[in-house]
Amino acid sequence: MKTHLSVNVNKVALVRNTRHLGIPSVMRAAEACLRAGAHGITVHPRPDQRHIRASDVHDLAALMKKWPGREYNIEGNPTQNLMDFLHAVRPDQCTFVPDSEDQFTSDHGWNLDDPTICERLAPLIGEAKALGVRVSLFMDPLPEQMAAARALGADRVELYTEPYAAAWASGVESAKLNELHRYAEAGQAALDVGLGVNAGHDLNRDNLSEFLRRVPGVAEVSIGHAFIADALELGYVATVGEYLRSIEAGNAEV
Repeated sequence: MKTHLSVNVNKVALVRNTRHLGIPSVMRAAEACLRAGAHGITVHPRPDQRHIRASDVHDLAALMKKWPGREYNIEGNPTQNLMDFLHAVRPDQCTFVPDSEDQFTSDHGWNLDDPTICERLAPLIGEAKALGVRVSLFMDPLPEQMAAARALGADRVELYTEPYAAAWASGVESAKLNELHRYAEAGQAALDVGLGVNAGHDLNRDNLSEFLRRVPGVAEVSIGHAFIADALELGYVATVGEYLRSIEAGNAEV
């Protein structure tokens, strides 16, 4: 199974929004990444439009129609502005993320042990799927919650990978191996109940290959901050190539 690369272009929009010149261009960034071989584009339009704006969501939807076979993934909290976007543009995939409106960045997954959360999510998952949109739930690496995600009707889970990335960056081998074990167990539990597995948050060129070697069946990685940081030095085309090579190295040894 080949893992797909979805490039999150939020940080391009963040830089653009500091001035009123329209540069750097989110559209040109997305198209450059697609031309270089990226399998998809991800955006997370927050209610305060601090980076991706509503107009970007619609412009990118039009762009993605010119790239059959590439996927458009929109992330967000379905109790905020996400559902309106799903109805308007019907992306290939949506990722439900439990962020508050003023949250700096995503930092935890859904707690499906809470029945009130499940009651809130179930009809929204059904609504998205009725639109023909694949639904992924942003989840911590907790094997025991994967069956609940499937029972709610989710198609995939996106494993929140910041704890793994932090362990890798610490340089403590035991910490890294412990996190890899957790993610491998969670990924296998998801596969066992029929869920697809995505992953994202703080994955980069250094830590990606080993993650893919250890965690089974990762269908897609969504990478934004590290990707754009690399692109500032290498350019979009070269950066896509670097990440595709990291993916290939990880998949080759699975």
